[in-house]
Amino acid sequence: MNTAATQKPATAPVQTRTGAADRPNLYVPIHKALRSLMCDTLGRVGRLDVLDTDETVGTLNQVETLLAICLDHIEHENTFMHTAIEARLPAGSARTGADHAEHVETIAALRDEVAALAAARSEERSNLALRLYRHLALFVAENFQHMHIEETVNAAALWAHYSDAELNEIHERLLASITPQKHLLIARWMVPAMNPAERAGMFGAMKVQTPPEALLGVLEHVRPHLDNAGWAKLTRALGMPQVPGLVAMG
Repeated sequence: MNTAATQKPATAPVQTRTGAADRPNLYVPIHKALRSLMCDTLGRVGRLDVLDTDETVGTLNQVETLLAICLDHIEHENTFMHTAIEARLPAGSARTGADHAEHVETIAALRDEVAALAAARSEERSNLALRLYRHLALFVAENFQHMHIEETVNAAALWAHYSDAELNEIHERLLASITPQKHLLIARWMVPAMNPAERAGMFGAMKVQTPPEALLGVLEHVRPHLDNAGWAKLTRALGMPQVPGLVAMG
């Protein structure tokens, strides 16, 4: 069942609270998803058997998925996070804004490398795969540093100029701008990357805010990507039956 694909939002706002002031950090949940997807994708490219056509197609498709998600993420942060920062702290997002412009250029170059590898003759693939791996690794490394700045410097700027209620309203508008299908795609990477308390908070909010069929759709979508211990903790938190593989609301 994939009923969540017909509902918005497919993921509820996540109340991740960090820092001395114990304020909502809107960057942390999506960054956990991105870090997980980046690491998984980089690993797949590194171990790619370029003589296996199906494996090559699947791996390059995941690279394309990663790059598309990164572009969407840049747009969301520019539109919602950076706009909010600039409205009350002019030039407050200048550093990460410049990073975003560079990331867009790098993504275009990586896409060219993906296309070149996909079209290459068998004898050319190993060198092209290694080139893609190295350049993707640099992109991931730069993004890890970039996300750290956003989670610390940019988050502090938002905390200084916005109340919790205002931050949650910004986050809700951002979530509402994302299609249900993209919510599900992000949930596949976000939920397994979260700690148990974050998962419980996310799905607890969904249990209150969304129709039961939408909640079940997201749970079924992420279940294959959670280990048994993680699944048991989540179902206990939601008051669901403790039967392996069962998705049903009590």
